[in-house]
Amino acid sequence: MLLVFLIFAVFWFGSLDYRRLIDPDEGRYAEIPREMVVSGDWLTPRLNDLKYFEKPPLQYWATAIAYTLFGEHHWTARLWSALTGFMGILFTIFAVARLFNPATGWIAGAVIASSLLWNLIGHVNTLDMGVSAFLAAAIFALCLAQRDDATPLESRRWQDGAWVLLALATLSKGLIGIVLPAATVVLYALWQHDLNLVSRIRPWRGLVILLLITAPWFIVVSFVNPEFANFFFIHEHLQRFLTKVHHRYEPMWYFIPILLIGMLPWLGSLLPGIKAGFGEDASKRFQPQRFLLVWVVLVFVFFSISDSKLPSYILPLFPALATLVALHLNSPVTAPRRIGDALFAGGIGLVGLCFVPLVSHRADTLEMEAIYRLYQPWLYAAAALFAVGGVAAFFLARKHSLAAIGALAAASFCSGQAIILGHDAFGVVNSAHDVALAVRAQVPPGVPFYSVNTYDQSFQFYLQRTTTMVDYKDELGFGIRQEPQKFIPDIASFAIVWRQTPVAWALMPPDTWAHLKAQGLPMVEVARDLRRVIVRKDVSSSPRLEGAKP
Repeated sequence: MLLVFLIFAVFWFGSLDYRRLIDPDEGRYAEIPREMVVSGDWLTPRLNDLKYFEKPPLQYWATAIAYTLFGEHHWTARLWSALTGFMGILFTIFAVARLFNPATGWIAGAVIASSLLWNLIGHVNTLDMGVSAFLAAAIFALCLAQRDDATPLESRRWQDGAWVLLALATLSKGLIGIVLPAATVVLYALWQHDLNLVSRIRPWRGLVILLLITAPWFIVVSFVNPEFANFFFIHEHLQRFLTKVHHRYEPMWYFIPILLIGMLPWLGSLLPGIKAGFGEDASKRFQPQRFLLVWVVLVFVFFSISDSKLPSYILPLFPALATLVALHLNSPVTAPRRIGDALFAGGIGLVGLCFVPLVSHRADTLEMEAIYRLYQPWLYAAAALFAVGGVAAFFLARKHSLAAIGALAAASFCSGQAIILGHDAFGVVNSAHDVALAVRAQVPPGVPFYSVNTYDQSFQFYLQRTTTMVDYKDELGFGIRQEPQKFIPDIASFAIVWRQTPVAWALMPPDTWAHLKAQGLPMVEVARDLRRVIVRKDVSSSPRLEGAKP
């Protein structure tokens, strides 16, 4: 098991540096900590040198520390997501082994590590993995504290640890770090007619622990930035949940396919696992499987009724759901159930092999068709791994239960890695890596650089400097309202500034470049890709850059 664990760790962390950062999330959450390191201001998060208060700072701080220690790389930008995802797997194994038995713990770890959504998000630079890992660990810690065989001292320690984890979740993504676990405790207490549970978690002591960890940053940042509290608590929490202000509205059923796809390859055990959550051990006061079931259902329903939805929002329920699946897989009559998962996986792999050739039909241009064709070999590999893993698990299921689960988990994990590694083919259009590195060494320090009619989240990270926004706000609108002097509101004003500036550079979409070129604005094209054009001020006294196009 130690050898398997070490091999898994190598594969989990070894692929972090391979892919370019993909816009928008990866670029955004790589750039904010970069600006913290450069400016030395670790209190007020800034994106493109504008105040950015959408999320708390824990992941920014962690990534900024990684940059300081190891430099700015793809792997340091993704390290926090990978590290918290990996620790979430380890804590799932540990907690489930203590709550139930070691075999169930290892199976739960295999299920969560190979689940497609956990695997993918664990290798993408977003805030969702960090908050999900902390929330899942807190839920497990609450369960460990309530075990019938826990000593009073052990119970208090796990209880305090749960509040620390909830504080870290709150510093990762806001008030869901406390609201969802609190609701889970109340709903479970009502279901089990165990209202004493609310007092057993020592809420007043816990709130003190939580406030000691979270309150200092919220208080200081509000003091330095009086506009913070209204934007963060009202706009980013109430309005995000209750309105369509963030333009992320999806129907109520949106997360059903996300859950089904995200739990691959364990679809055969999904509903039986949920059924296992209803089980009850009459000899125990606390029923951890029911507590975990309440958490799964609550998270799913909460985000389903929200008017703001993204696929990764339901990620916090996956460790608990993996535990319920593991309880089902490790029940006395197991072979037919493992065969069901094997058949699902094998069937999905075969269907995938049939549909991969159709992927390129999604392209609407010849350039995008070429990109999809670059992605196809990776998708073939992913589908083949699913099929092979399903076949291997099918033949192993009757006599070698853990081997069957391990084979399916290993093949599925590698399949997920193929899906995300191959996605780098889209880096040509969804990342500013290539175009930014093409000009970074040519841009003199301190000269103005403008983002005209566009904002590419990864461009500033790769350029290693910020840009001045022109006629485009998007999510930077709040920061622009606080510091309007850093913004040029329209193309006409930009043209005036551009003509008056002796040396300047700009990034813009091709159609904007064509429009400004037709107006006779003095510009020289330096680099371009399918989505972006970079130009510099055409000053006759300046030496012409090699390869520049008038």
